[in-house]
Amino acid sequence: MTISCDVAILGGGTGGYVAAIRAAQLGKSVVVIEMDKLGGTCLHRGCIPSKSLLRSAEVYAEIQESESYGIETSGVKLVFPKVQARKEAVVEQLHQGVQYLMRKNKIQVVKGKGRIIGPSIFSPRSGAVAVELEDGEMETVVSTNLIVATGSRPRVLPGLKPDGKVILSSEEALTLEELPASMIIVGGGVIGVEWASMLADFGVQVTVVEAADQLLPQEDGEIARELTRLLKKRGVKVLTGTTVDPETSTITEDGISIEARKGEQSQTLSAGKLLVSVGRVANTENIGLENTDIRFDKGVIEVNANMQTGEPHIYAIGDVIGGLQLAHAASHEGIRAVNHLAGEPLHPYHAHLVPRCVYTRPEVASVGYTEKEAQNLGHDVVTGKFPFSAIGKAIVHGMKDGFVKVVADRSSGDILGVQMIGPHVTDLIGEAALAQLLDATPWEVGEAIHAHPTLSEIIGEAMLAVDGRAIGF
Repeated sequence: MTISCDVAILGGGTGGYVAAIRAAQLGKSVVVIEMDKLGGTCLHRGCIPSKSLLRSAEVYAEIQESESYGIETSGVKLVFPKVQARKEAVVEQLHQGVQYLMRKNKIQVVKGKGRIIGPSIFSPRSGAVAVELEDGEMETVVSTNLIVATGSRPRVLPGLKPDGKVILSSEEALTLEELPASMIIVGGGVIGVEWASMLADFGVQVTVVEAADQLLPQEDGEIARELTRLLKKRGVKVLTGTTVDPETSTITEDGISIEARKGEQSQTLSAGKLLVSVGRVANTENIGLENTDIRFDKGVIEVNANMQTGEPHIYAIGDVIGGLQLAHAASHEGIRAVNHLAGEPLHPYHAHLVPRCVYTRPEVASVGYTEKEAQNLGHDVVTGKFPFSAIGKAIVHGMKDGFVKVVADRSSGDILGVQMIGPHVTDLIGEAALAQLLDATPWEVGEAIHAHPTLSEIIGEAMLAVDGRAIGF
């Protein structure tokens, strides 16, 4: 059977289904090809389930600290199977929502494994997709334009292949039936520190091993140091500039032991389980890219500013093109690809203006350039910084750790970047992202009236601090 459409999308994750909805809004006939569940990694094995677990951990920690708010509790018990059940309920609710959006926008979903085929009787150019359905039957989807949105998977560290029992990837960790007494986390990037924060709040003894000189290697050094301090304060052991030797790993009845090395020094780490969190790999294998003129660079698909590949009618978005492997980046890229193929006006897309969020306790968020990056680009940098300890609502909420840092260009006054660590900064970063999109100056954002008492006041104060005009500190 052959299905014809204007736009076919290979992959129904966040980037894919958002692109599908945008294409349908523009009057295009759309087919989404997905071999698993709509929503992809973000909804089922990443963003949503992990944030659900993080929320449960946060609530558990707050209850244990409730006496500081004048509330005495007793008999508090963590029932991890119920935590997991809540996570599944959240995921399922959102999954049903995505399915509804497909029906609402009259988008056809073909469930099966898709593979791009070259020019054939179905299509004079490459881009048609042969789909192996669940029952073994084959279907061909022929489209005017194709969007590749096949996502990524956890990177495997040689010698530490996840077994789902003792050695875990972030995906296996989401399905734990019970919490271990201890966990070694190899990798102190976003996923690694989120798991460290979550597990620490659940009462697990955590050790994070990061090869770089700081946690969150891509983020501002001051932010990384503050996060490290606060994680250590909560009992997390942090080893930076340190690597593990997979050849020394030994699985025991109690879990796993492995040697960690920092320079000439080494130590043996032992824990009930080990989580490998060393990045993700683009899903570009076995989808027929060899039947096209699509080009690769370091394992990811090359695209131009319009998300077009080496074949102009084939686009690629999300994790398969590398860069920021973030759900909201994939969504934006999907919308951009569709707008381009539909002839809609396009606005410049700058990857450094994509907000980056880390859902630890406290949270971390940033947009634009760090101070070091801005200096390396030749900017004459001036910064402003303001602490949450001087914000009334942060004190009221008992969450006064952290700060907001603004990086600006001294001569032009333009905001170059904003970095935050503190309560709910993943919500606050939106104002900073808008300010940069509109080429605002710190003075302009600082002059905007921020309601009191709110956490958002810290944005205005940090902006005013660039010119030495902060009021509250």
